[in-house]
Amino acid sequence: MASQPGILTDWPWKPLGNFKYLVLAPWVAHNIYSVVFNDYVEEPFYYLVLPFLLARMLHNQIWISLSRNQIAKGKNRIVDKGLEFDQVDRESNWDDQILLHGLLLYIGYMTLPGNNSPMPLWRTDGVVLTALLHAGPVEFLYYWLHRALHHHFLYSRYHSHHHSSIVTQPITSVTHPFAEIVAYFLLFAIPNMIIIMFTRTTSMASIFGYAFYIDFMNNLGHCNFEFFPKKLFSIFPFFKYLCYTPTFHSLHHTKFRTNYSLFMPIYDYVYGTWDESTDDTYEASLKKTKDLPDVVHLTHLTTSDSIYHLQLGFASLASNPQTPKWYLYLMWPFTFVFKLMAWILGRTFVSERNNFEKLNLQTWVVTRFTQEYLLKRKSKRLNKIIEEAVLEADSMGVKVLSLGLLNQKEELNAYGQLYIQKFPKLRVKVVDGSSLAAAIVVKCSIPKGTKQILLRGNFDKVSFAIANTLCEANVRVTTLYQDELTKLQLGLNTNPRALSTASYEKKIWLVGDGWDEDEQKKAPKGTLFIPFSQFPPKQMRKDCLYHYTPAMLASPSITNMYCCENWLPRRAMSAWRIAGIVHALEGWNVHECGSTTFSITQVWDACIRHGFKPLDAPL
Repeated sequence: MASQPGILTDWPWKPLGNFKYLVLAPWVAHNIYSVVFNDYVEEPFYYLVLPFLLARMLHNQIWISLSRNQIAKGKNRIVDKGLEFDQVDRESNWDDQILLHGLLLYIGYMTLPGNNSPMPLWRTDGVVLTALLHAGPVEFLYYWLHRALHHHFLYSRYHSHHHSSIVTQPITSVTHPFAEIVAYFLLFAIPNMIIIMFTRTTSMASIFGYAFYIDFMNNLGHCNFEFFPKKLFSIFPFFKYLCYTPTFHSLHHTKFRTNYSLFMPIYDYVYGTWDESTDDTYEASLKKTKDLPDVVHLTHLTTSDSIYHLQLGFASLASNPQTPKWYLYLMWPFTFVFKLMAWILGRTFVSERNNFEKLNLQTWVVTRFTQEYLLKRKSKRLNKIIEEAVLEADSMGVKVLSLGLLNQKEELNAYGQLYIQKFPKLRVKVVDGSSLAAAIVVKCSIPKGTKQILLRGNFDKVSFAIANTLCEANVRVTTLYQDELTKLQLGLNTNPRALSTASYEKKIWLVGDGWDEDEQKKAPKGTLFIPFSQFPPKQMRKDCLYHYTPAMLASPSITNMYCCENWLPRRAMSAWRIAGIVHALEGWNVHECGSTTFSITQVWDACIRHGFKPLDAPL
């Protein structure tokens, strides 16, 4: 929002929320009706509007994913600062201008003269005239409109909303108040209106192609990474006056009073508003190499639609906890293609970059899904991918690699011990985070004063650590069956009297993987389910409480956090991810994998000391 919002700041359909697409319903319904009842409109342009709008959305999304991936890796990055959730929320309505364009196209077809005669696919004279009109009056008028928007009166009421984003991403280009977008639409309509009203040389190529050009150049200018080769400007020196670079416009967002031009910088050179640091910043961006991380968190894809929840996916989904969305089922063709691509890729990629104190943090994603980790026949291939990631991290000089989700599964690699045994000279420290996961459950999740808990699920490294600590604190740990109790007694070094069997009538359940989730139906009302596993339990009871999986709120010093980690809330990190960060901060020169565990008190105190805070509220 602008600092002093002016009139027509909000979009007309803002009250509709996610139902805003209904504004196009009458035209879409008419299209369907015409096809079903063979009442075709002779003009093919009419039927191409909706596919064109969808193509524009896809085009923008490709730029978003490409930009986020490139910035996460660091190569050719221009502004080396991070995004935050407030910017993601502010820019979440980037599709509003596409809806407005659709309305104008439909209304224009119905009201402008000559809409009954079929529009040609291509007319060279119309395309050339569109290009000339853009290079002439559109670029010139935009330059002065843009300078006017930087006057205090208009800037405070409108344009400051756009400039709230110092670090740009492609969709920043269309993040404007409604009135400002309307002004731009009127400006960009000049070529089409002149052609339609005076020369009658319009074509679908000139109308749709011009809009695509505007989108392409807007995304290019706000992508925050440089890719124009220096050789291009050496061969064609005058080209720098005709086409801006991402660096050129990025400086406008950091300097504010320079580089006002739309896509052709010539007017900044003519009127003396060109930023003198443009060339140096451009060359510095081209020399920027990939980031070398200090800490890597290795995770993997979960459900089929988890691809859309990644930082490289849909911004609105990635910035909120992962939950099922009905409309993602409609995207199954794209989901199938993405799953096929993930299967073919068969390795890891950089998904996220953060900074904390002097550490460069990265999240790497294994392109495999949860269901594959549950198949024994897939173990060999999965271990190969994880092993390659460990060796790559080691070759890059990474200090710590933490294993997230099922990448540390006991049946798969014995909590990472497999790689340590195979490569005993590894310099990178492999961390499974079990000690911190147990610490969070004991120190934070279990209510103070608890005297008895019921333990459900497979007994693993985390559950044994929790049970041992609770028994030492005289908290009775119970199971449902005698064989479970026997297994627990054999795995602990504690007083057996602190263990016993019990019924379902316990108010606090510690639950892990492998338990029968239908047991929830037998729990008394008000039961608190506390997971100690990587994955949350299925919530089957509305009269019970469910805690998050072991996690903490990130330290305020961690920057560039604008995506949620799986199902966790904003700025929350899983215990397994935090464990790697704290391991590096403390300089612990040992692995935490296999049967190795740390003192629960030691890892908890270290987390608190480095600014991590308890995430102690149930869902």
